[in-house]
Amino acid sequence: MTKETFKIIVVGAGPAGLLLSLLLSRQGIPVTVLEAKNQLDNQPRATHYGPPAVYELRRAGILPEILEEGFLPAQVCWRKLDGTYLTGIDNDILGDHPDRLACLPLNRLGQILLTNLQKQPSAEIKWGHRVIGLGQNDQRAWLDVSTSAGEQRMEATYIVGCDGAKSQIRRSLHGDLNFPGKTWDEQVVATNVYFDFHKFGYHDSNFIMHPEHWHMAARITTDGLWRVSYGEKAGLTNEQLADRQTMKFQAMLPGHPTPDQYRITNFSPYRVHQRLAESMRVGRFLLAADAAHLCNPFGGLGLTSGIVDVGGLYDCLYGISSGRAADDILDVYDKVRREKYQSIVDPISSANFIRMFQTDVDAVLESGSDEFFNECLKAKTNSVLAREVALGINCLQYDFTKHYIVGE
Repeated sequence: MTKETFKIIVVGAGPAGLLLSLLLSRQGIPVTVLEAKNQLDNQPRATHYGPPAVYELRRAGILPEILEEGFLPAQVCWRKLDGTYLTGIDNDILGDHPDRLACLPLNRLGQILLTNLQKQPSAEIKWGHRVIGLGQNDQRAWLDVSTSAGEQRMEATYIVGCDGAKSQIRRSLHGDLNFPGKTWDEQVVATNVYFDFHKFGYHDSNFIMHPEHWHMAARITTDGLWRVSYGEKAGLTNEQLADRQTMKFQAMLPGHPTPDQYRITNFSPYRVHQRLAESMRVGRFLLAADAAHLCNPFGGLGLTSGIVDVGGLYDCLYGISSGRAADDILDVYDKVRREKYQSIVDPISSANFIRMFQTDVDAVLESGSDEFFNECLKAKTNSVLAREVALGINCLQYDFTKHYIVGE
């Protein structure tokens, strides 16, 4: 198959879809991005990219732009509600390692990706194109889309759903209600707030464990904006959650601030999920990132694992287009990425979440009951182990090029 006949359609102009499209188009592979909305989503959303995600962003050639706008968080730590430090991960131990944890709000990453993608001659982006149907045969896959000019059919060699948690591609392939997993009972409220946590001795990323007032406080920009995501009672309306925000901040945040001491720029209640599509490949259709799997946000595994999906899928599709891999490498993609979710993303992100509100913070270090905390404590006096802990999430990676056909 030649590059002239090999074409990819990516559904969704979020960071996952734009990153995949950029990686493919940099190899001259024709790629069309379809986005139902008329512009990028400007919500900050997720912010932290673990080492295996940074690796993929570096491969796409955009890491310098990310670091110019963002920063490298020095330490991730866990604390009691009164601010007492328990343990943490020291990212500075990695020094100038090219793939250390990075931070930039997701909407800014999206803009960087879009700007770079628009420079690629083999890429095109079609806004206001909403998928209303799909189909495939042995040679091609197609989408029926609704546009301002009417309905049309678009064809490609492969079609990738990167269209988020409510993915139309996934629902069309597997059914509207078929997204196995669970929704947590716990309610989460994400806020962006200007407040000086550093003057209270807080590090760049802090997880505060408490049965009622559990929360995360993480710096997300260089101008002092922080993400504070906290737990709330289940069953409350958005209006009730907004009414309780002042009380929650005064109870949770260091110094017990009143509203005149901080400025909130974003308030977003949401439910959190652990879900995995029953397959990430159906013939010539593929799923990646949130369209394929979801997890709670405490630990950044959702964003990082989604970007790692994209890097792996790029290697597979590039291998096929260049004659280095057979079509069945996509079955390997499906198998490996689902196994990575089941064996790493789901259990670790669930443990991160439960640790926030079910841990006896006064006994956890003495009892040695938390294996992850035990590793962090050992790493304080062992620089080799400290580097291993800081890079531990690299276990999400997988080298799909080892499935390339030898000699081609």
